Amino acid sequence: MGEVVNLRQARKQKARTEKDRRAVENRALHGRTKAERERERLISEKAGKFVAGHRREKPDDLGKR
Repeated sequence: MGEVVNLRQARKQKARTEKDRRAVENRALHGRTKAERERERLISEKAGKFVAGHRREKPDDLGKR
C-alpha cells in the first residue's frame, strides 16, 4: 500500500509552489529594488534642477510679457 496523502494539504502546497514560481518570474521581468528606484528618482531630479538652473528666463518672467 502507498503513502497516505492529505489531498487538502497537497493542493495548498502545490498552490504555494506555483505562486512562488510566478513571483520569481515577475521579479526577474519587472522588479527593481527600492535602492534602484530611489537612485533613478534622484538622478532625474538632479537633471531637472540642472536644466532649470540654466534657463535664460526664469519661470516667473514668462507670464509678464
